[in-house]
This record gives sequence, structure tokens and C-alpha cells, in this order.
Amino acid sequence: MPGTNLTRAEAQERARLLTVDAYEIELDLSGAQEGGTFRSRTTVRFDAAEAGDTFIDLVAPTVHEVVLNGAALDPGKVFADSRIALDGLAAGANELRVVADCAYTNTGEGLHRFVDPVDQQAYLYTQFEVPDARRVFASFEQPDLKASFAFTVRAPEGWVVISNSPTPEPEGDSGAVWRFAPTPRISSYITALIVGPYHSVHSSWEGEDGRLVPLGLYCRPSLAEFLDAEDIFAVTRQGFDWFQEKFDYAYPFEKYDQLFVPEFNAGAMENAGAVTIRDQYVFRSKVTDAAYEVRAETILHELAHMWFGDLVTMEWWNDLWLNESFATYTSIACLAHAEGSRWPHSWTTFANQMKTWAYRQDQLPSTHPIMAEIRDLDDVLVNFDGITYAKGASVLKQLVAYVGVDEFFRGVQAYFRRHEWGNTRLSDLLDALEETSGRDLRTWSKAWLETAGINVLRPEIETAPDGTITSFAVRQEAPALPPGAAGTSTLRPHRVAVGLYDLVDGRLVRTDRIELDVDGPLTDVPQVAGRPRPAVVLLNDDDLSYAKVRLDPASLEAVTRHLGDFTESLPRALCWASAWDMTRDGELATRDYLELVLAGIAKESDIGLVQSLQRQVKLALDLYAAPDWRPTGLARWSEFALERLRAAEPGSDHQLAWARALAGTARTDEQLGLLEGLLDGSRSVDGLAVDTDLRWSLLLRLTATGRADGARVDAELARDATSAGERHAASARASLPTAEAKAEAWASVVESDKLPNALQEAVIGGFVQTEQTELLAPYTERYFAALKDVWETRSHEMAQQVAVGLYPAAQVEQATLDATDAWLASAEPGAALRRLVTESRAGVERALRARAADAAAGGAAGGGAS
Repeated sequence: MPGTNLTRAEAQERARLLTVDAYEIELDLSGAQEGGTFRSRTTVRFDAAEAGDTFIDLVAPTVHEVVLNGAALDPGKVFADSRIALDGLAAGANELRVVADCAYTNTGEGLHRFVDPVDQQAYLYTQFEVPDARRVFASFEQPDLKASFAFTVRAPEGWVVISNSPTPEPEGDSGAVWRFAPTPRISSYITALIVGPYHSVHSSWEGEDGRLVPLGLYCRPSLAEFLDAEDIFAVTRQGFDWFQEKFDYAYPFEKYDQLFVPEFNAGAMENAGAVTIRDQYVFRSKVTDAAYEVRAETILHELAHMWFGDLVTMEWWNDLWLNESFATYTSIACLAHAEGSRWPHSWTTFANQMKTWAYRQDQLPSTHPIMAEIRDLDDVLVNFDGITYAKGASVLKQLVAYVGVDEFFRGVQAYFRRHEWGNTRLSDLLDALEETSGRDLRTWSKAWLETAGINVLRPEIETAPDGTITSFAVRQEAPALPPGAAGTSTLRPHRVAVGLYDLVDGRLVRTDRIELDVDGPLTDVPQVAGRPRPAVVLLNDDDLSYAKVRLDPASLEAVTRHLGDFTESLPRALCWASAWDMTRDGELATRDYLELVLAGIAKESDIGLVQSLQRQVKLALDLYAAPDWRPTGLARWSEFALERLRAAEPGSDHQLAWARALAGTARTDEQLGLLEGLLDGSRSVDGLAVDTDLRWSLLLRLTATGRADGARVDAELARDATSAGERHAASARASLPTAEAKAEAWASVVESDKLPNALQEAVIGGFVQTEQTELLAPYTERYFAALKDVWETRSHEMAQQVAVGLYPAAQVEQATLDATDAWLASAEPGAALRRLVTESRAGVERALRARAADAAAGGAAGGGAS
């Protein structure tokens, strides 16, 4: 539908014509417990620069009234394709009134409605980014048409209603109407409503000037016992303190609520003063400290958005990276540097997880500049990716090093003051940073923000017979962009540190550090000549730049034997990340990567790194191992996981991590028997709490291997009759290794559109089991036969789950590539769907190359089953 997909040209013309003043929105949600539709009344006042025609956006089953400047328009004539045509606008002031019936959703878009199986109560929340405020009220749906928003909501008695403005006392004898004060000028996509019988906890933050900002936490009553409010408030106050100092701009809203909501598609959303967060972050079972770190980063990321994104907002979605990269960089910097932080090692986590995501994304056919070309809403909907978030934050970190920390934040302070409540482009931020740093940032911007792809840095070291270094240089490469990617590869300027590490009492200790600029294909490092060759030479030490780093042969040999012996976590993370990238690129065989992990992971103290390595090993064995050696590798890994589980300190995070790793890979009768025993209570591991979520992890492995059936799943669901239990049960049933289970799962997702977003995701996750490739093989043809219809008839979030989740990624064979190519040629999909499918195809192509490299390594070692 042309009206659903707004183009940038249309948005620019509408912004040229209109200045929007205010919305008054009345929503009757009194029937929310029953569902269906709700009445939406919108009055919007705006000015037109000249007489002319435009349109307002609305996604609604029925439009009852459209009144423009007092004249009633025929809805049957002016409402089509999710747009209401507004012809004959008066120059100057205009007023529009729209009355419609809008629909509750179960897709996590617009006004999502969820019924908790515990109390059978409905819980509502809005999710409007990118273009879904129009599912709730008529709006000019683009970020640069800011306005004030005043909501009036009718809801069932006893419920609470939360919005961007402070919650008023409800009106009426039954206390059923809430009239919120108008917001400041904000974009429509960050307005919000959260409605239902939510549980709440309240506190405040006090600034140095004595200002009190009310803080609220909300969740469903069925999760209230698990809401660790004081920990969440502590992280929030830490963020307020640090951001207030760095931004030197008062928190711009009247209160700050964080609402943990069900079936949320993303991690969180920066609605002004009313942040929604997925309620999986209310931990109902034991998790490792890495999970608390991820939650803290999410909390701080959304808080940073209150300034960067909400107070000052991008003009159009091509500058989405400005919002997301800034929030990512500052949230991690806060964790690393704020006084009293529990996670001063957060840059280690960033290097091992976020940058790995960026490197992977940047090598796909869909790679794009950080400042992407966004032609329409379809483009931006698939652009919340590793480049927008992680590469952008990496480059921002590099920019901070380039201009100086103090100069950077002084520029940000000037930017906030200059553009408060307005919209900006990249050039506005660069102007402010140039003023405070005195540096020309246009050349830097062109090299780093306006080009795609990734550079590779390699050390070139020559030594004398006595081990003395005679020459040292850094070789920079710009690999060709993947076929189909726009643009050309380029060499860039890098500010890097070179770390020199030697073994001291069995530990790898940095003995020297040299910081320099790398530019062009070869950069000489004369400072190193004449020194004894160190055990390890680590390029990009301290992770200052964004580049793939390779180890020279001698360093790789030392790291293979001593990776766990680095005294600091960041160089370990950089070496682990380099080894993983080499494995993905086919430069390091999967079997050799496994040996590296087996040799070093037992010494790894950082639990986040341990869990990343566990995921990467399993992925490598599933997709990158030569098929004839894969059973050997899986057997070694599962045996090692069992050994580490038994050796771990009772009750520790490492013990829990290894229990979950074993639950993901157990294969022998002994290992699966232990899972069964832990589940039924006949077996135990000292200190290991087999709580609700761990029970589901154990059961999922048992169902996937045929050791448990649907009746066992039903029994476990009876123990955990919650929404989380329903999701776990859906995954477990879909994982059963029978044709009947697969057919039922497929039908529920592809042939029906009744499942809500969270259950659909759970079914897909259980359906795809890499050890069931023969059972899943017939679904490759069925996937391509159904894909285009699913894409054209479902909402974006639901269609994307199917397009990505059910792609036959586990069928690592040429036939999958051929089937994909044939479909791309015949189906002629739109740009967004084409991007998702070609990204998935690239994963299979990479896996084939990695398998070939692993097979070659097995042949060189004397056979593929070593």
C-alpha cells in the first residue's frame, strides 16, 4: 500500500508545508478487557505555509468523522491506504478532527494488548517507533513535525494509566477518566500510553540543585515478587548523576517512569518520560551478573535518549544512528566510568559482543554507511542493525579519542542548548564539535560515516636471529565489499594502540604500549625496532578503533597456549574476538577454534566472555564444522561442558553458565540422563538451583532429542502457568523431532496469523533445531512458496520474524543458495524483504566456506574425524 510506506520526499514536502502545534487525543479504552477495537478522537491544530493539499496518517478499521476547518469530509472518499487526504488547506491556521475505531494488536506494534494467564487481566502498552502512532490516533507520522500532545483516556476502574506527562488523579465517580497535561514539543513516535492493573514502586532522584525527579517502576502483579526495585533505581540514579554532569542540561521532562511490559519486540523504547522495557528483564530465576550488566546498559541507553533523541531529534531516519550510537556509547561509558559502578569492565563486554555484532553486519551484502540512505519507512524498519548501533558507537568512541573527552562533551552541551526541542542533521552535531575541539571533522566524517565496509589491520614483524625486532609495520587492508553491496571499500585513518605483552610468572602482562595514527596501506612503527620480540603483539589494544585485527603467527601461537593468562579482561576479549572472526572468515578452522576455547575458557573470569564463547562455539560446531568431523567436535564440547559444570564453584555464575551450556548440547545417554535427573529431582549438582527457567532449558533439550514428549511439556506448563511458561512450552513442543510436531508448528506460524508476537517467536525458535536438518529439509521449498504472501499480509514485525527465523539457515548446502537465488529472481521482492533474505543467504554462503576450511584442516591433519 503506497500510503503505508512514507517516502522521504513526501516527508520533506509535508514538513515544508506544515508546522504542527498541538494534538488533543481522546481514547476510550473502557472495553480493553474484552479487546477488539477502541474509539479514537484526534484534534490537531497546525499551520500551513501556503494553501495546498497534504495528508495525515491513520491505520484504522473504520473512520467515522473527518472535519477540516469546520467542514465535514466524506471518510469514504478521503480515507484510503492508511492516509486521510487533506485537500484545500487554508494558508495559516488549520484544525482537523478525526474520529475512528482503531484496533488493539497482538504484534507489539501500535496499542498492544496482552492477557496475563495468571490473573486473566488485560495489560496494554504502546510501541510507536517507527511509524505506529498512526495505529492509535491520526498523526503526521514523521520525526520533524513535532508538537505537544494532550491525552485523555477512559479506562476500566481500578486500572492505572501512564503517559509522557505526570499521571493526574482520575476523574468521575468511578475514577475512569485521566486527563494528562500537554507534553513539551516532541515527535509522535516517542509518545506513549501504558494502561492496565500494573503494580508500581516509586522513588525519586535529587539533583545537585535540589530538583526532585519522580521515578516510577511498573510491572504486572504476577512479576511483582521478582521486581528488584532498589537495584534498578540505583542504576537509574547513577545514570542521572553522570548524564547531568556530562550533558550540563537539566533532565528535560517532569518525571521518569520505567515500565516492564509483556511481549515487547525490542529491548526497550525511549518514550519521553515513560520508557517501556521488555519484562524478561524482571528476572524470575537466577541469572549471571552478565544479565544484570546487559539490563543496566539498557536502562542507561534509554535514559540517555531523553536528551539525545527526545529533547533533540533527528530530522529524518537517515540520522537514526545519531540517536542509537550516542545512547549506546554514553551508556557504556557511564557503566565504565561512573563512580561506584558495578561494571567498570563494560568496554570489555562492548568489544566482545557489540563490536562482534557490528563486524558481522558490516560483512553482509546489505552493509551500508553509518549514515545510511533511508529512502522510505521500509528502509528504516530493517535498519535497526549492528551498523546503526554498534559500529556507530565504535566510531563515536573513536571520535571522542580524536577530539578529546572534555571537548566532545562541551560540544554536546552546546548542541543541546542550540537545538533543544528541535530537529537536527549530522552537520549540526559536527558544527558544535568543531567549535569546541578546533578540529576539521568533515574529512573524518566522509571516511567513517559515509562509507561502508571494514578494514583489516595486520602486524608485519621481522626479527633477527637473536629475536630482536628489526622492523615493525601495520598493514591496513580494505577487503572488497560483498557482492551486491553499494559503494566501494576504502582505507581509513585509525588511531590505535599497539600493546606488547610478555609472560611474567605465567601471566601475560603488558610491558609497553605505543599509540599512533595508522593511515594508508602500510604504517611503519619505528619505536619497536631494536627491542626483543614480545610474546604477543596486539594491534588496537584498548580497542580505540573499529577494525578487524589479526595476530601474527608467533602471537597466535602464544595466545593459543596462554589466552586465559592475560591479566586484564579487555585484551583477552580482543583476542577472543579476533579468533572468532578468523573462524567466521575461514582463516581459522572450527576444530582449531574449539581447541583454543578448550585451552583458555577455564581460566576466563569474565562471565560475559564465558557465555559469549559458549554461544560462539555452539554456532561454529552447528554451522562451520566439516560435517564428517562435527559429531566429534560436538562430543568434545558436551564432555567439556559437563566437566566444567562439575568443577565450577557451587552456586557461582560460572556453574549456572555451564549448566545452561550443557543443556544446549547434551547428547550422550549419560549427559541426557543427568538432565532428566536434574529435572525430576533424582540427581543434583552441589550448589546448582534448578529453578523455573533452568527447568525449561533442560526440558527443551530433552524434547529436541526425543527424550521427553508433549505430555511432559504439559506437566511442566502446569507447574509454570505463566506467560513465560507458555512461551517455553511452545518452543518445546515445536522442537519435538517428529513430522507431526513440525507440521503443527509450521501451520501455526505460516498458515495462520493468530499467534501473538511472543508466541510466534517462541514457536519459530523451537521449530529450528540444527540437529534436525533432515526433518526440516522439506520446509525449504515451503518457505519460499509462502514468504511473499506472509510479507504482504502481515505487519512488519510479524513478517520479519517469519522471513528471518524460518529461512533454511541450517541447510548449509549449495541447494539452499540455488533455491534462494531462484526465488529472488522470480518473486521480485521489495527492497526490505530482499535485504532480509540476502542477509540470510550470506550466512549459508559463509558457512559453506568455513566448512571447506575446516575440512581442509582435517585433511592436513590426516583425516576429518580427528
